[in-house]
Amino acid sequence: MDTVHSDSVDPDRSEPVLLTRPSGGVPPVVEQTRSLRLAAAALAAGSGPVAIDTERASGYRYSQRAYLLQLRREGTGTVLIDPIALAGELGPLITALSDVEWILHAASQDLPCLSELGMQPKLLFDTELAGRLAGYERVSLGALAEKLLSYRLEKGHGAADWSRRPLPREWLVYAALDVELLIELRAALHEDLEQQGKLDWAFQEFEAVRTAPPPAPRAEPWRRTSGIHRLRDPRQLAVVRALWRTRDELARRKDIAPGRVLPDSAIVRAAQQNPSTREELVALPVFSGKQQRRRVAQWFDALKSAQQLPADQLPEINPANDGPPPTSRWHDRDPAAAARLNAVRNVLNGIAEANALPVENLLLPDLVRRLCWQPPEECGPERVAEVLGERGARQWQVELTAAAIADALRTAGE
Repeated sequence: MDTVHSDSVDPDRSEPVLLTRPSGGVPPVVEQTRSLRLAAAALAAGSGPVAIDTERASGYRYSQRAYLLQLRREGTGTVLIDPIALAGELGPLITALSDVEWILHAASQDLPCLSELGMQPKLLFDTELAGRLAGYERVSLGALAEKLLSYRLEKGHGAADWSRRPLPREWLVYAALDVELLIELRAALHEDLEQQGKLDWAFQEFEAVRTAPPPAPRAEPWRRTSGIHRLRDPRQLAVVRALWRTRDELARRKDIAPGRVLPDSAIVRAAQQNPSTREELVALPVFSGKQQRRRVAQWFDALKSAQQLPADQLPEINPANDGPPPTSRWHDRDPAAAARLNAVRNVLNGIAEANALPVENLLLPDLVRRLCWQPPEECGPERVAEVLGERGARQWQVELTAAAIADALRTAGE
């Protein structure tokens, strides 16, 4: 089916129209400094907000850098930029977009790699987050485009290796389509939120996403190894840690996704089998492959280092953390806290339902758990509001929930 130009959006169509190519065709990829200056000038001459998306190579590369930038603005059309070919030197583009509102879908996924390129918005509109606040159950770009604009996006290359060069034409079609409808989608969601009285809530959320600091590094990232829950011996955990760290260093140095260097399943299998010789290690699945045989010395050295650790240097099975325990244990460990959590969850579920919001967007579940596990000594509405604000809740969330939470905490304690 041919593309219908996105300017002709008709939300009253009974059947969504499939978009198979962007209006105006696929532009040539900007790969040279002169072309970048021309593209930046064209974007600066456009009007209204600019739609932005990035393509990374997650699953293929260690880094989360952007391998392609897609931009679209009224009066300009779509622009595709290769930041790798330009060595990340995007000064003209940064200047052109300095005072323009950016539209992104699931912005928290794209902002880190854009920031790495020196690109940071002064004003943000996140269409995925807007969809959540507007009460839509499905908030993927495709779902919202179909629901609100009656267009169906042809997908299929999101998980591709975008570090590949040259990029296949069908991939560029997919990439261009990712920004084809974002401007119209922003307009539809803006109107919807305004009608629901949630527009101010949305802009508070967008600003929180825009200004969020980078997440703190995990203290023990190796504990996220898939399948590690099957290991209940500290020595086995030490093997996982040693192999994970060796793999991470190799992956970082070669810029290869860790799972492509050595899968998690192989790490866990080695910890379970605990081979005592290189021959035993190579006999295990995955380690018997050609690539792993070349690295067997590194894997076996890591394995031996874990096997020889003194007992006091072994990792804990259940390390302490700075948060409350899993809620499944609350009833036994602190029945009063369990009662508080149940009461607060009930009132938050009611508020969320009344406002057509996902409860996790009303207040972060971790914030709720921490508040209920260790509430302030004085649980009046003002003190609860103060605690919520200190822990990152936005003003609209505080206004909507503080009094109800205070009442629930008081009632649960009686």
